[in-house]
Amino acid sequence: MSVAPPVLALEAVEKRFGDVRAVDGVTLAVQPGEILALLGPNGAGKTTLLRMALGMLRPDRGTVRYGLGGVVTDRPDPTRIGYLPEERGLYQDVPVRRYLVYFAALRGMRRPDARREADRWLERLGLADRAGDELRSLSKGNQQKVQFISSIVHRPELAILDEPFSGLDPLNQDLFLSLIRELRDAGTTVVLSAHQMQLVERLADRVILIRAGRTAGAGTVEELRERWGAGTRLLLRVDGEPDVAFLETLTGVRSVRRVGTDRVEIEIERDAALSPLLEAIGRRLDVRDLRTETVTLHDIYVRTVGGVEEPAGEEVIA
Repeated sequence: MSVAPPVLALEAVEKRFGDVRAVDGVTLAVQPGEILALLGPNGAGKTTLLRMALGMLRPDRGTVRYGLGGVVTDRPDPTRIGYLPEERGLYQDVPVRRYLVYFAALRGMRRPDARREADRWLERLGLADRAGDELRSLSKGNQQKVQFISSIVHRPELAILDEPFSGLDPLNQDLFLSLIRELRDAGTTVVLSAHQMQLVERLADRVILIRAGRTAGAGTVEELRERWGAGTRLLLRVDGEPDVAFLETLTGVRSVRRVGTDRVEIEIERDAALSPLLEAIGRRLDVRDLRTETVTLHDIYVRTVGGVEEPAGEEVIA
């Protein structure tokens, strides 16, 4: 049985702007039907990568290929790709519905189909009563909704979303999580860049960490935890001030951080025995409250892009 080619494949791509190497030899392949998240600090090269993926920028070196519509090509097809830019790109004096129909038509939709899809999405995102209003009259969050609709109204095979959660309150962030999952389930492959680690952790099938234009880590969140040996965090509330130096000597403890005067966070090595550790803590500290939580994507992100090298064994992103 034949295997479907990657929807998007970048091979050893590089991009310079003057003396700045924005992207430095990144290789990645996005498989059909997955949600892939690019994570990294400002200036790491994420947006440059996305723009090369869209054909908006040409790499100085390397190749970009697409597997859309059953054909492998080096030319992006705008009728099969949707793009949500990080910057606002709205025509402020145009009514919402007209704006959406116009962009859907540009991407190959018949106008009756475009009007129907635009109305369906406006209803879905609670903007049906604003369809005739000029875009300038909408709040930042509602403008983000309109820009999101314009990027996927033509039902693309590949959606590239740069900071899709920007300007959204928590309720609408959760709504966008559901919408992006629905796109994936309906057959759209999604590549996104975002800074909201807790949302990415709930959404992405796979994560790529970018630092200084290079890949600093890749895999599922669980694979990244395993690679770092990241396990559990203990959150303690104790009487008196905890003896951090004592805690750091205990077997299985990876790091200790004091939080205020009576609280401490202890990160435990993966697969470390918990019972003897708790027993040793109980002999020296009067523990009033104890909680455990899994080390998060945020923790891995900070450790990775903050200058700590990825453990040996990181290979091609596929």
